[in-house]
Amino acid sequence: MEKISVTIITLNEEKNIERCLESLRWADEIVVADSFSSDATVEICRRFTDRVFQEQWRGYGGQKNFCASKASHRWILNVDADEVVPPATAQAIRRLLAEPGAHAVYELPRKNHFGGRWVRYGGWYPDRIARLYDRDRAAFSDWPVHERLEGPGRPGRIDAPLLHYSYGGMEDYVARQNRYSTLFAEDRRARGWRAGGAHIYLRPLWAFVRTYFLRQGLREGFLGFFLSAGAAYYTYLKYAKTRWP
Repeated sequence: MEKISVTIITLNEEKNIERCLESLRWADEIVVADSFSSDATVEICRRFTDRVFQEQWRGYGGQKNFCASKASHRWILNVDADEVVPPATAQAIRRLLAEPGAHAVYELPRKNHFGGRWVRYGGWYPDRIARLYDRDRAAFSDWPVHERLEGPGRPGRIDAPLLHYSYGGMEDYVARQNRYSTLFAEDRRARGWRAGGAHIYLRPLWAFVRTYFLRQGLREGFLGFFLSAGAAYYTYLKYAKTRWP
């Protein structure tokens, strides 16, 4: 069976990281790349692994690739500090690694939670995301935000989910949308790109329609409306900030 390294990037994740690490005791190795946390994140991580490194922030893609470069094993499972790998998912990964097959990258579904509630509609589930990969054939794109795991061919699929405790509540959601939109806009401005009128005026409207109606966010009640409006707000911000920093 192939051995596996689990990689995690962290910054001030003391509220989440222990729950994540507890779910990873089955892994052959845990590697953490911390961006100089000012809370107890590093101390907590060192109770679970001695493979804890501190590195200046390189953007999400660059930081994840740095973390993978410190791993001992060829197969990598990348998880976020606010995610949990349930036992059934760990078993599914182990079964796969007994005979990995031809795929360089594998996707897993995520159960995203908002304020402790699993959000099923509005595009929040199954939210398939590529996280398991052969580092000899795949790596993360070097993007500052919304990085992607890139490898040859189409990704394989694992049906067992990750649990993602993504947002503590509305304030947390709005703050992160503001931060992510700034990172997106900074990257585009650095490339000399500015949003046009269609991006700023039409795409936010489409984001709401797609989330609330086409992806059935309306079935989540008030939360579904809030998340649909939030998708529109984020879309507007990320494009508007390319023109007005």
